[in-house]
Amino acid sequence: MSGKTTKRARALRRDSSFPEKLLWSKLRNRQMSGWKFRRQHPVGPYFADFACLEVKLIVELDGDTHGEAAQQTYDAKRTAFLESEGWEVMRIWNAHLLENLDGILDAILENLEHRKRSLEGAGSSPLPLAGEEGPASEAGGR
Repeated sequence: MSGKTTKRARALRRDSSFPEKLLWSKLRNRQMSGWKFRRQHPVGPYFADFACLEVKLIVELDGDTHGEAAQQTYDAKRTAFLESEGWEVMRIWNAHLLENLDGILDAILENLEHRKRSLEGAGSSPLPLAGEEGPASEAGGR
């Protein structure tokens, strides 16, 4: 990470909103069933509010400005980039977090576990190399 990126991440952490501080107090130090999160983690040209590197899940908290058309366009571009890098992006409105913290934490945990299962499943049955027979052809009998 470059010095400029580190400074920017530190500034974002220092200037966190109340909802960001609240969520961080629940995610930090592996409090969520042992899952490790990073705060203001750089991914390409962007900074993820909260990122779990193990399963490539990003949790973004959105305030009122995210309802504006220009911000929605920016968010869509940003999400498309992050997804192209293999990340899943979970967006949460600040107001929803404040109204239903326990429900939001349950949803994050559910997404973490779902991502883990999906990633484990994706790696368990690789496609056969060219010229090789895969499990489907073997199951059909020879």
